[in-house]
Amino acid sequence: MEVILMQDLLHNGKRGEIIRVKPGFARNYLIPKGLALEATEANRRLFEQQRAKIEAQHEHQRSLASEVAEKIAGLEITIAKRVGEQGTLYGSVTATEIAEALAAQGVEVDKRRIDLEGGIKTVGEHPVRIELHSEVVAQLLVKVVPEE
Repeated sequence: MEVILMQDLLHNGKRGEIIRVKPGFARNYLIPKGLALEATEANRRLFEQQRAKIEAQHEHQRSLASEVAEKIAGLEITIAKRVGEQGTLYGSVTATEIAEALAAQGVEVDKRRIDLEGGIKTVGEHPVRIELHSEVVAQLLVKVVPEE
């Protein structure tokens, strides 16, 4: 099935591209979430007519993400966790904990945007990647310390 992408998708394509995907993926995920339109002639014309509006909306979202990235750039977050004898954590630091720590410092970030790359399971400093927008990525330093 061919669809027109309404937003950039990491492994599928860029906004405005016409790509071929499996029908179930299009019907059950892309189209209901507003990420794509079925690539009919009418939808192609509609997309071309609204391209400027979609581009302006995309640019606005990117500028908001850039502002949040600037706030995050200078931040360091410290999270206290229970630690075993060898310096490993009981459990791990989660994206929810990082999002809550950012919210406490006045920066709202969706926990699904935080990429922990396998998790944080040791004490120390860990760089965390936060993908705020398809074109805007912020780096955050998370310090994990033993709980006292």
